[in-house]
Amino acid sequence: MAFYESAADLQASHNCWAWRIEHIHRSNDDGEPSGSAGRPILAMIEGRGLEQVMIVVTRYFGGIKLGIGGLVRAYGGCAAKCLDQAEIVEWQPRIECRLSFDFSLASMVHGLLEQYGAEKLSEEFGERGVSMTLAVEKNRFKALKTSLADISRGQAEINPLAGSFPG
Repeated sequence: MAFYESAADLQASHNCWAWRIEHIHRSNDDGEPSGSAGRPILAMIEGRGLEQVMIVVTRYFGGIKLGIGGLVRAYGGCAAKCLDQAEIVEWQPRIECRLSFDFSLASMVHGLLEQYGAEKLSEEFGERGVSMTLAVEKNRFKALKTSLADISRGQAEINPLAGSFPG
């Protein structure tokens, strides 16, 4: 809703919106007749199979009454035009992990992390070796864990942090 607050114009008659995040969706008509604004916006998002998307359509009343059909076309059409011009970015869910390994494995581990597209968030050096926090695509976690076990002969440990669940 932070995006909504940044996009909505409080001086406008209506700031109608819809979002879809991880197969959960919501929409709001913001005072327009029920189903005439938020649902058409949501239909454009769902029709394109998009996730992690919110659209806010702002309308200033100009004295012309559009009727329910006109509102549906206006809100849905505006959402469609926005999506036509937007850059669609492929997004993969990521999980945060804690990885610990011996200094002697540093070169091989860093190579694996690069190979699996893992993002290093922090790195600490201690008496027992290296410990790091990283983010990796959820669908690549198991393969990374297996590869780490293989190169370290089971000595490297990688575990999801609380709240991150590998699929």
